[in-house]
Amino acid sequence: MLYRTNPASGEAMESVEEHSDKEVGARMERAEKAFFAWRKIEMEERAGLMKKMAGVLRGRKQELAKLMALEMGKPVTAGEQEVEKCAAACEFFAENAAGMLANEMIATDAAKSYVRFDPLGPVLAIMPWNFPLWQVFRFAAPALMAGNVGVLKHAPNVPGCAMAIEGMFLEAGFPEGVFQSVLVGNERAAGLIRYPAIKAVTLTGSERAGMAVAAEAGKVLKKTVLELGGSDAFIVLKDVDVAKVAREAAAARCINAGQSCIAAKRFIVAKEIAQEFEAAFAKAMREMVVGDPLDAKTQVGPLARLDLRENLEGQVERAVGAGAKVLCGGKRLERAGYFYEPTVLANVGVKNAVWEEETFGPVAAIMEFAVVAEAVQLANSSRYGLGASVWTRDLEVAEKMAGELEAGCVFVNEAVKSDVRMPFGGVRNSGYGRELSEVGMKEFVNVKSVWVRGDVKS
Repeated sequence: MLYRTNPASGEAMESVEEHSDKEVGARMERAEKAFFAWRKIEMEERAGLMKKMAGVLRGRKQELAKLMALEMGKPVTAGEQEVEKCAAACEFFAENAAGMLANEMIATDAAKSYVRFDPLGPVLAIMPWNFPLWQVFRFAAPALMAGNVGVLKHAPNVPGCAMAIEGMFLEAGFPEGVFQSVLVGNERAAGLIRYPAIKAVTLTGSERAGMAVAAEAGKVLKKTVLELGGSDAFIVLKDVDVAKVAREAAAARCINAGQSCIAAKRFIVAKEIAQEFEAAFAKAMREMVVGDPLDAKTQVGPLARLDLRENLEGQVERAVGAGAKVLCGGKRLERAGYFYEPTVLANVGVKNAVWEEETFGPVAAIMEFAVVAEAVQLANSSRYGLGASVWTRDLEVAEKMAGELEAGCVFVNEAVKSDVRMPFGGVRNSGYGRELSEVGMKEFVNVKSVWVRGDVKS
């Protein structure tokens, strides 16, 4: 049984029955059968269906936003934006997949030689609850356009989203079996990986989950793409408009109530402006509107589960015990649901819990630096390497820093985000492989060399 709780109230919602082993097996067989037909479908037809999916998403925008709010606490305004982003991704890959996957001619001593990109088969997607639609569609749109089929094992607390996604693919006209959800708990994920029908696995999740999935897939030699945790650095040089950047910082920290792998978490600020920035940042965090995710005015909703709030509380308590100073927040809200105040902690060291660990909630940690080299060193002191942002008027310095920061993506004067046109992924403990763009499109294809001689040797 998959148990659902409304994070805004703490009240139990209707639970959902897990799929039996027999039903899972039937879905795997359906996926395998669907693949052999789907891979032969012309690209133009696939693109037409993917564009229809974009329309289905937009037509159900309010309904889907409400579903996310109820299952994992995302404010409805943010939920609608997430749906729109999914629709845009469907359109992007519908329009660009053919060009991305076109044969690449290579001059050799052959009469003709080229590289072609063939689909692998059913791909298992193990996805998290924090962006319950976007995480799925950023995998599904390119994977299906490449000729693969998808099997989704979603997080146990968002089964409604999982089945809604499956239903939308059918509503858009995709053949049965091209995209399916399997409703199982996390303890059954290893068994899914071992199914012979599954040819590759993609995971967005924690370090622990990534290690477990990589190990299991390695036993059966199946390719994996892992997008794991992050503790992104937000580096502020001394030449910025402090008040403006502080507001950007608050928005970057509080996206999805801080429950985002690419949310800014560690704020590295030039010593010359540190006090001014701390005051402005704390003010901007206090002004964030925390409340019911079904209220369109809400900017910060609850954390998705009780255990997530308890873990965040423990991190803050350990941080303060080690000398961190609370500039604002620092505690749960005294109301029903799993709410936590937007929090800023100063006087944080590199061995502090909120610096060493990923904080999955609206808690920011600030450190000062004296010179740019020290800022880069502090940013790279984390074991994670997903994203980083640099805020300055000196673009030459910023781009030099981009080459030195150990991260999968660096944004200058913009908060880190995923963009369908650019590769997305991390290094070190943030995982490996890439999603989105042409690079992500080619993660789940057989890069096949074809060499043709003009005649047969005598």
